[in-house]
Amino acid sequence: MTVTAVEPDTQLFSRRYALATAGSTSLVFLAAFEALAVTTVMPTITAELDGRALYSLAFVSTTAASVVGSVVAGAWADRHGPRRALLVAIVVFALGLAVAGTAGTMGVFVGGRFLQGLGAGGITVALYVLVAAVYPAALHPRIFGLFAAAWVVPSMVGPFVAGLVADAWSWHWVFLGVLVLVAAATLVIVPVLRATVVAPGKVTAGAGRRIAAAAVVASAAVAAGLSSELPDARGWVVVAVAGALVLATVRTLLPPGTLRARPGLPGAVLLSAAAGGTFFSTEVYLPLLLHDRYGLPGWLSGFTLTVGAIAWAAGSHVQGRIGDRWTDSAVLRLGALFLATGAAAELVTALVSPHWLFVGAGWLLAGGGMGLMYPRVSTLVLAASAPGTQGFNTAAKSIADVVGGSLALALAGLLFQSLAGIGAWWSFAGTLTLSTLLGAAAVAVARRV
Repeated sequence: MTVTAVEPDTQLFSRRYALATAGSTSLVFLAAFEALAVTTVMPTITAELDGRALYSLAFVSTTAASVVGSVVAGAWADRHGPRRALLVAIVVFALGLAVAGTAGTMGVFVGGRFLQGLGAGGITVALYVLVAAVYPAALHPRIFGLFAAAWVVPSMVGPFVAGLVADAWSWHWVFLGVLVLVAAATLVIVPVLRATVVAPGKVTAGAGRRIAAAAVVASAAVAAGLSSELPDARGWVVVAVAGALVLATVRTLLPPGTLRARPGLPGAVLLSAAAGGTFFSTEVYLPLLLHDRYGLPGWLSGFTLTVGAIAWAAGSHVQGRIGDRWTDSAVLRLGALFLATGAAAELVTALVSPHWLFVGAGWLLAGGGMGLMYPRVSTLVLAASAPGTQGFNTAAKSIADVVGGSLALALAGLLFQSLAGIGAWWSFAGTLTLSTLLGAAAVAVARRV
């Protein structure tokens, strides 16, 4: 009698995984859309609701709330599995959309944005735990590559679509329309949750302490994000205090050894923070550099950023196709090298003003490096997580992303303002030197993962 081996499903949209892939990717896409596309309609919202004073808070409150949502969902998913954590996070996110979409005052709108961040942070962590339960390890690079693409696409088309919706109907439908789509995505993912059985984890001590620490870290991130709006030396004082608070409290939210770049999981989490800080502290100043130094129109400066986003999506796809033919460490090292080289290219642009295409080439490298790294960090986090710790470790990665990006952006903003009195050349040179140093740090950390 001949026994034929049955090959495991290797496609994300095979019959076995189609619902999980479609539902989870849709949720990631919608959370990303709300995080990124709202930028276009915020001027209209603040004008209609007379809320210019709360403009910045409408953004940073969402990011800060995601830290708390990540920790709560991580603890819940480790204890009871991803089902309840994901459903509750979706409900909170949907409630935030409803509140923001029907807001009559800016204060209510900011409250809705806070709920969106709380839910989005929980959705991300719960989905990662669901990935560990549903997909084999060999498919993790591919599904995380798809998640990365689901974040990148809204950065390219989201602001444009949001602007069209606001002009054709009202800014309210930028939120209420997404609410309908969230309901549809939830209907797709519910059968997957019902069929997913995860053994209850152990009750871990200190969950309340970690949630309190997350609130402190979130508050520090808000303060750091607003520091560049303060005059004189007060912004530096706020960033210094915020940084000290983060260092004092974030250890309980991260794997032991993260701040020392211990090889393995801790190093991967720190790499995520360094990489995000490098990329976003560079990206925010590229349009201004291209406009001031080369006189490029806004659409062409924006296209340069789009090149980076496309490269990010392409890098995510490539690392997924590579699969386990390359080790996670090898992919991370290559991605970090690409990112650091791209950041250094933008510094060279600030220093000696080569042809403006040099900026695009550098950003192509940086975006490709991020696309290679981010899905592989997620893959490594799950691979290094025992059952019952996946939620905690995934939340740690999310927190590292927020903290790394927030502190890097705050420092870059303060440097840019502080050096503006000397001259624009110094502002760009100082800010992009910081980004390049962060890129070098990412390369060093990647060698230890």
